[in-house]
Amino acid sequence: MAVFTLTLNPAIDQTVMLDRLIPGEVHRARSMRLDAGGKGINTASCLADWGVPSTVMGLLGSENVAPFDALFAAKSIVDRCQRHAGSTRVNLKLVDAHGTTDINMEGTAVPPAGVDAVIATLDAQVQAGDLVILAGSLPPGCPPDIYARLIVMLRGRGAIVLLDSSGPALRHALDGAVLPNIVKPNLHELAEWHGTPIDAPHQIIEVATGLLDRGVDLIAVSMGAQGALFLTRSELLRAGLRANNVESTVGAGDAMVAGLAAALIEEAGLDRIARLSTAFAVGKLGCAGPHLPARDRIEALAASVETEILMGEKQ
Repeated sequence: MAVFTLTLNPAIDQTVMLDRLIPGEVHRARSMRLDAGGKGINTASCLADWGVPSTVMGLLGSENVAPFDALFAAKSIVDRCQRHAGSTRVNLKLVDAHGTTDINMEGTAVPPAGVDAVIATLDAQVQAGDLVILAGSLPPGCPPDIYARLIVMLRGRGAIVLLDSSGPALRHALDGAVLPNIVKPNLHELAEWHGTPIDAPHQIIEVATGLLDRGVDLIAVSMGAQGALFLTRSELLRAGLRANNVESTVGAGDAMVAGLAAALIEEAGLDRIARLSTAFAVGKLGCAGPHLPARDRIEALAASVETEILMGEKQ
């Protein structure tokens, strides 16, 4: 199973460490770092740390591509991204003892030819049985239904599609006639797509069941400190693990996607999928940038994950 990630709206994450963030005040930073980012690129980086090779595809601005080139070279990630004129957006992450404040830019408008080139590259390389991760938001100028179109194309040739997106891109993809095999929304993204607040597990189960009935095979709903719910047509469980060391929350959801992918490559059951996905996310919290701790540390975290089989509609 070859693994591909698609990131149409990548970013360079500028993380600034502060003692305390006070709105309206002047601050002196303790440290600052720049990381090549974007959801699919973060996922590929974590997979590389686990020993899983992947190919990254997407759109990068040619004027500030150096951090991406360095990451791909350092981790032997195959780079099939298209370059376009201009710069990749830079997102600001302000980290203090209370957590991370994200200031995300919209992104640089992309030329239609660049989007067409990405689609052509996917079309030429992906084969039946490959895993394709469609990740992140869309930049200005990108058709809002592009993920929906790609899902039809990719599933039509027998690829496995994992979707991790939000907003209009998620809405078009989940409202289409052909759905992805796997969906990884957080609670806010799921509620935004559904159009109503979702505050309790039984509401998540109800919404997710509708997607499962329409063709999705696996749904993982991340709920922050409450853990995550993992649902298939025959199983439902909750998984959680307290993080004792939080260096940065940036990319934790992308690490969970990497854990999902790693478990799928193992052909794991739902319990292992939930444990490994949770361990990837919690392990990444202790690392600055899109990285994982050592493999034995991840396995120790996976063994410590608390799982609860939920009875009811998905016994």
